[in-house]
Amino acid sequence: MVLRELLGSSSEWSYGYDLSRSTGLKSGTLYPILIRLAERGLLETSWETVEAGRPPRHLYKLTGDGLRYARECVREHAATAAPARAGRAGRNTQRPAREPALSGANS
Repeated sequence: MVLRELLGSSSEWSYGYDLSRSTGLKSGTLYPILIRLAERGLLETSWETVEAGRPPRHLYKLTGDGLRYARECVREHAATAAPARAGRAGRNTQRPAREPALSGANS
């Protein structure tokens, strides 16, 4: 979900709060994901320029490597989810899709 959201707005900076709202992830889940992506050089982070009376907010944007990684993950997910969806044809229950874990050789 996070990679798909970042990929959808890959040319723009995203706020953590907006990512939380669009993915439905709570901050305790979202921010560790963002931190791991940044530590692996897949996500660029920046602090917003502060306007008077407002605290600065953290901004996130995929790096070039992050764009390639996100596209690969989304492609892999689509390829593995298609057979599963075909097997569930006619059923009304669908589980939310999960993103690949950020560990091992995909780092």
